[in-house]
Amino acid sequence: MDRKQQFHAWYFVAAFLGLLLVQSWLSQASITERIPYSAFLDHLEAGRVASVTVRAEQIEGRYREPIDGISQFITNIVPSDLTDRLERLNIEFDGTVQNSALTALLSWVVPVVLVFALWSFFLRGMIDKQGMGGMMSVGKSRAKVYVERDTGVTFDDVAGVDEAKAELKEIVDFLKEPGKFGRLGARIPKGILLTGPPGTGKTLFARAIAGEAGVPFFSISGSEFVEMFVGVGAARVRDLFDQARKAAPCIIFIDELDALGRRRGIGGFGGGHDEKEQTLNQLLAELDGFDPREGIVLLAATNRPEILDPALMRAGRFDRQVVVDRPDKIGRAAILRVHLRKVAVDPALDVDAVAGLTPGFTGAELANLVNEAAIHATRRGAETVGLADLTSALERVVAGMERKGRLLNARERETVAWHEMGHALAAARLPGADPVHKVSIIPRTIGALGYTLTRPTEDRFLITRSELENRMVMLLAGRAAERIRFDEVSTGAADDLVRATDIARQIVTRFGMHESLGQAVLEQDRGGFLGEDRVGFAPRDHSEVTAREVDLAVRGLLDEAYQRALSLLEDCRSDLEAGARMLMERESITPADFPPLRPQKDAA
Repeated sequence: MDRKQQFHAWYFVAAFLGLLLVQSWLSQASITERIPYSAFLDHLEAGRVASVTVRAEQIEGRYREPIDGISQFITNIVPSDLTDRLERLNIEFDGTVQNSALTALLSWVVPVVLVFALWSFFLRGMIDKQGMGGMMSVGKSRAKVYVERDTGVTFDDVAGVDEAKAELKEIVDFLKEPGKFGRLGARIPKGILLTGPPGTGKTLFARAIAGEAGVPFFSISGSEFVEMFVGVGAARVRDLFDQARKAAPCIIFIDELDALGRRRGIGGFGGGHDEKEQTLNQLLAELDGFDPREGIVLLAATNRPEILDPALMRAGRFDRQVVVDRPDKIGRAAILRVHLRKVAVDPALDVDAVAGLTPGFTGAELANLVNEAAIHATRRGAETVGLADLTSALERVVAGMERKGRLLNARERETVAWHEMGHALAAARLPGADPVHKVSIIPRTIGALGYTLTRPTEDRFLITRSELENRMVMLLAGRAAERIRFDEVSTGAADDLVRATDIARQIVTRFGMHESLGQAVLEQDRGGFLGEDRVGFAPRDHSEVTAREVDLAVRGLLDEAYQRALSLLEDCRSDLEAGARMLMERESITPADFPPLRPQKDAA
């Protein structure tokens, strides 16, 4: 209900109340004369009253002869015991009557008004948060509107992805100087889709574009379009673009586009009348309907571009796709410098060294790393954040918090020490393996009783078969060390076996690196859309005979890696024993404490 309709409703209520009051007043005014009760008694004693009508609280009567031209009267009843006392004191007295009409009106009007007020100020606010605050507001867009000063983000706050930044800077130039590009007939892209892993800065990029261009920025999540009512999503899409046209030039940013633009006809049984499909159809129509010369830029972000509808991805709707990938070492160093500006840092800190310890980290993970380091430095009472704090924060992020309260018995403690030293020595002696950074037997919150932290010295994009096999050897070296020391194995290698088996299966089925099975891909990537949306069953395109060959090949690779691990550790058993003893004494050691952990590139 809009304000005009509300005004009309209150006007009707006021008129109704006024009518009742006027009616009550007229009914009272129609009586010829109202006299005091004491005067009535005097007229009654004098014989001037011809007839009376006694009611619950009033007496109406007629005079035998008109008195001063008045032939009728009305008076209120007063209790008899009180009248006797008042007469003796010669006091004029009268009664009062309660307006029954007004009382009855207030008895039901006041509660209704009170309930309506409570609904308006309390319940309505709660219902509005659920998107059902009234039939006229259900279809309104929930987009949050920011202006330049509200975003507080510029391209200076975005680092590590220079290629994506260069592409998106053109959008700012389009918005600031449309004539510069229009002189040759170029038009601003209708839509820009930002894709990449979670935490790489897609949302940050969108806010930086708005902050640089200084235009209104409409931000909304794809899930906010869809409600329980059919047609609400499409109505909100229309309303969002209507608001954008009025505020042009502006930027519309839809985060998590996959919640809105999922491929039609997959993953549900709703058919063409599904609410999400109606919302998607309306978005497609709006993308076709607006003119890019109006200065409206549509930005969207998703972590899963493979499940988006092809009609949404075609040219003319999302003209440009920008991949915001994980940063390389140089990019991580730039991102760390951005976040380290906000904390007190030790001047001697080597940011490039920290970047080398964090391969695969996204911008969000690096921001969390800096924050954890600042918390660690504060906890130990330091004035600045140093390399030791960042290293401790890295261990906290990768392995979890230390659980020094978990006490292991002597046998378990020795088993964990030999297990972790087996991993560490294998990593130090295998060519191409990541160097050891730290070995610890302090239990962690992720469930590990110990861990061996290895970090690569440089970013790698290609891995050979020999390097994959060496990784399997390193993973199985923990169990091999247990076999050498105790002549039996424990459950501590459960996670190592999972990772080693996965590497072996990928060598056989995905990378075509096994001689007997040839250059064939026998399994698709299970992290893709099809593997997730088919009720947990990944498709298989080979026969049972081939499946058995795959299983035998995987088992053969694992057995070969385990035998290599046993042989490698037998050759350096003295170092294995010395390292295990030192680890049990110190609980944590580094290559500086135990030189055999340093890489030996000339080892076979």
